[in-house]
Amino acid sequence: MRLKLIANPAAGRYGRAKIARAEGWLRRQGAEVDLTLTGARGDARSAAARARQEGFDRVIAAGGDGTLNEVINGLAPSAIPLAFLPLGTANLFALETGIPFAIEPACAVALHGEPRPVCLGLAGETRFVLMAGIGFDAQVVYGLNLRLKRWTGKLAYLAGALGCLLRGAPQPIEVEAEDGRRFSGYGAIVANCRAYAGRFTFTPQASLTANSLELCLLQGAGRLGVLRAAARLAAGLPPGAGALCLPGRRFLLRGAGVPVQIDGDFLGRLPLAIEARCGELQMVFPAGYGERRKQ
Repeated sequence: MRLKLIANPAAGRYGRAKIARAEGWLRRQGAEVDLTLTGARGDARSAAARARQEGFDRVIAAGGDGTLNEVINGLAPSAIPLAFLPLGTANLFALETGIPFAIEPACAVALHGEPRPVCLGLAGETRFVLMAGIGFDAQVVYGLNLRLKRWTGKLAYLAGALGCLLRGAPQPIEVEAEDGRRFSGYGAIVANCRAYAGRFTFTPQASLTANSLELCLLQGAGRLGVLRAAARLAAGLPPGAGALCLPGRRFLLRGAGVPVQIDGDFLGRLPLAIEARCGELQMVFPAGYGERRKQ
């Protein structure tokens, strides 16, 4: 099997050593591995775009969710299956699908797992595989201290969230669904996965393999509304009566200068159209993914 391994050595701790272990394990299984190490933003996307034309049997993205997002945007649309080795801080795709965090078991999934069509999201002109966050969480991503993230991991997000709450209340947004209905709120998640900020969830019905996305619109105003939603999330509960959950294939979001993040990276600001794009890519899942979702 010819594999294209696109790896971010800056993802997580000991990234370069983990990449070397992964490459060695794959070669020992008889795979031919072509390795690209990324050095700057955009490198993973460019490498994936080249891989579409080079006859690989599979592409493997090794890094965090941001690296995976770049590879998806370079590879899709394509019939080449895409696998993921989680090396980053959050690794939500791995949490969502059950991909192991240990290097050798994750490599085994990448090599022998089942390719399945996924439904990507398209935010403006950029695809995402996990979610788009609008409002508060995007502001946290925008102001994130990357050096602190490198050393403390998820604690950097907590520090950023507290800073955003102290600086001001969330801005209002409006969502227009595909049937023309309009809703107002103070933050939103548009997702095709259930995992959020680790093992929490805002979108319990979202699915990587469904032909739609799920919107969670937080309708509680001000800092208190954000804190209530965060408290329920931390307790393992859905966001509650202050939130609207709605499936759909297209959403139009408006709000004066409200920030947007996709898959953990800052994208831009509203207004923005988000839509489901199904059948553009196959991703490699571990055995038993469907059974785990039912639990």
